[in-house]
Amino acid sequence: MIRTIGWGSRGRGLPLEPLELERRDPGPRDVVIDILFCGICHTDIHQVHDDWDSTEYPVVPGHEIVGRVRATGGGTGRFAVGDLVGVGCMVGSCGRCRSCEEGLEQYCRTGPILTCNGRDPDTGRTTMGGYSGAIVVDEAFVLSLPDGLAPAAAAPLLCAGVTVHSPLRHHGVGSGSRVGIIGVGGLGHLGIRIASAMGAHTVAFTTTPAKARDALALGASRAVVTTEEGALDDLADGFDLLLSTIGTPHDINPFLPLLRRDGSYVLLGSLEPTPPVVGALLAMPRRSITASLIGGIAETQETLDFCAEHGITADVETIRVQDVGTAFERTVAKDVRYRFVIDMSSLTEGR
Repeated sequence: MIRTIGWGSRGRGLPLEPLELERRDPGPRDVVIDILFCGICHTDIHQVHDDWDSTEYPVVPGHEIVGRVRATGGGTGRFAVGDLVGVGCMVGSCGRCRSCEEGLEQYCRTGPILTCNGRDPDTGRTTMGGYSGAIVVDEAFVLSLPDGLAPAAAAPLLCAGVTVHSPLRHHGVGSGSRVGIIGVGGLGHLGIRIASAMGAHTVAFTTTPAKARDALALGASRAVVTTEEGALDDLADGFDLLLSTIGTPHDINPFLPLLRRDGSYVLLGSLEPTPPVVGALLAMPRRSITASLIGGIAETQETLDFCAEHGITADVETIRVQDVGTAFERTVAKDVRYRFVIDMSSLTEGR
């Protein structure tokens, strides 16, 4: 076993603290990665707090991992010692169902093996995530980090980045497309950058004037403050696609008239029941409501490559692992522009 230190919680309501972890010995297709940086996603907070009644404790969160290869099991030789690599939300899947065969492992019929709070089939134990010093991952679920991407700022691309890139790609966004990004936060700020880089006319929607100014700096063609009276009046029938990055249930109805015929409203942030939708707003111009979940391994690599080509990274605030509790509180309070990333070199400070 490979021993390392993690930063996690021993039970619901308990603070995060150092935990001793044992990673499995690497098999022929495994890669041992020394973790350099790990992004903080709101999902991490939900898992630590057991908001979805599914957390198995102790829990070590983290699924936006950037690190350097320490050792490999040989495998196909895709990776070599010293390579800069990434690990996202998944570390395995069944590999046999239709979704897996099509490179959409996130929709694996039996469920993907999550990087955190999943079930490791090799050991039978709960998977422990990236708030740790090292991790062992099947090479098929390890991503190459392209040259030119700053490691800390690239970490959120492994979840937030592919979460917005995947539906933009799936819906055929390109030059001439009109895309709305609802919410300017961890997901939304990357959605603006990526949609704009794809050539879309990109409009940001926010409730905060300060974030409207941010959105323009991020590349949006226009920023709309939705709390202002009449803010949506001149936008009817104006969009092919609306990506909602709002993380809580919200009223979709005011936005549906903004979609053209056959336009789609894509839910990305909210997993809770949605308030009732007026059917006529969908039926008359054949609009649709859909959703999307992260991205497959090939899509994630494509996201990294696309972002490297276009100079896109997340806006991040780098912190020590000892400050994760405060970062969680600030994330919930929306007091970050726009993602926290943990510098894992701080893991052994004070020990």
